[in-house]
Amino acid sequence: MPVTFKNAVAAALVTAVLTIPLLGMQLRFEGYRVVLNTHWTPVLVAMLAVFVFQMIKPALVRGKAGIKLPALPRLQPRSQRMAVSLLLLVALVWPFFGSRGYVDVMTLALIYVVLGLGLNIVVGFAGLLDLGYVGFYAVGAYTYALLNQYFGLTFWECVPLAAAASATFGFLLGFPVLRLRGDYLAIVTLGFGEIIRLLLNNMTGLTGGPDGVSGIPKPTVFGIEMARSASVEGGTTFHELLGLTYQGSHMVIFLYFLALLMVLFTYFVTSRLLRMPMGRAWEALREDEIACRSLGINPTKVKLSAFTLGAAFAGLAGSFFAARQGLVTPESFTFIESALILAIVVLGGMGSQLGVILAAILLTVLPELARSFAEYRMLIFGLVMVLMMMWRPQGLLPATRPHVELPQ
Repeated sequence: MPVTFKNAVAAALVTAVLTIPLLGMQLRFEGYRVVLNTHWTPVLVAMLAVFVFQMIKPALVRGKAGIKLPALPRLQPRSQRMAVSLLLLVALVWPFFGSRGYVDVMTLALIYVVLGLGLNIVVGFAGLLDLGYVGFYAVGAYTYALLNQYFGLTFWECVPLAAAASATFGFLLGFPVLRLRGDYLAIVTLGFGEIIRLLLNNMTGLTGGPDGVSGIPKPTVFGIEMARSASVEGGTTFHELLGLTYQGSHMVIFLYFLALLMVLFTYFVTSRLLRMPMGRAWEALREDEIACRSLGINPTKVKLSAFTLGAAFAGLAGSFFAARQGLVTPESFTFIESALILAIVVLGGMGSQLGVILAAILLTVLPELARSFAEYRMLIFGLVMVLMMMWRPQGLLPATRPHVELPQ
């Protein structure tokens, strides 16, 4: 008991040191003066919560309190297919019942689903820690923006080119990291992501520098614009073709279904790859590289394939992000984006596609629903990740492997 009490007091004091600058002090302007306001109630609540948790933690771990933390079941492949079908059904009817703002938020969530599934190839399947994944995302976004600005290419023409450009960068990044693993691999990929962002920020003649590229057009429906009026004289818009009254929500719903189509494409391709010899090679590389070599598998080709395919899906999501926003700047592709995408993969369960989908939706939608806590968003995000690693380190829905049991 004395040791537990000392640990609880020490944890409460550390909590006070960390939370006083964030929760206890707030600067605000009164005319031309800067005034410091103090709020001690949130600090005391945080200290008390940590103190109580540390006091009851030994009993929870040893089972003396008779309390067990909840655990989500491991879904079998058949159950996962049913869950994916249910999610797809909800996704198809959502735009017709949700408001315009919530549909737009879900469109952003679907972009992160594509990014999460793409990074899951590198981190979850191949076991390669990538902290610069946002760099491929930026390459895809700027590929569409620059090709449209300088050559007038449409969205549908730029999507495969953006995926190919990002895949090329992923292939080139694969060569320097062939002999690296673990922390060293993470450092190199982190540097790659920052190099891409700094290049976009400093190449003002090509990328517009900090101002970025604006005026990026929205996707069309088989060449027909979904706008109030056609940009070309004598042209026909989508609502005029169908005889409908123009509404701004039409474009929002169209972008949502387009993002959903991208998610389905990404999910289908990654699912098929996982069952092919390439997917088995990724798993072999993740488990043991030495055993992988002994089986005659070339780790060089396996790593390059993982980086290339993961980057291609990031480029796909980046081109759609540029079309949805209509503006791309280097500040949209900071390290925090890579951390968020990696958190989606870890939180959902590395190698679990359904888990990644659920984690991407949760981490994107919940902050939008709790806008009153916007200034504490990263604090709550960090707390949730810590609790998740303590409660369920394998993720929300861990990946399940098909296995065969021999009869007794």
